[in-house]
Amino acid sequence: MNSLKLVAVVLIAAGVLALVYGGFSYTKETTAVKLGPLELSVKEKETVNVPLWAGVGAIVVGGLLLVVGGKK
Repeated sequence: MNSLKLVAVVLIAAGVLALVYGGFSYTKETTAVKLGPLELSVKEKETVNVPLWAGVGAIVVGGLLLVVGGKK
C-alpha cells in the first residue's frame, strides 16, 4: 500500500468518524487562583464540534484520492 492510498483511507475514516460522532471533547486544566503556596486549579470540559461539510469533504477527497491515485 503506497502512501497516497494510506492518506486516502485515513481521510475516509476521519470523515466517517466526524459524521458519526459530530465532534470530540477534552478536559483542560487551568489555574484559577494562586495565593502563595496554595494553588486552586479547575478542570473544564471543552467540546469541539466538527461541521457536517468537513466530514463529507474528507470522505469525498479520500474517495477521489483512492480512485485517481490508483490510475497511472
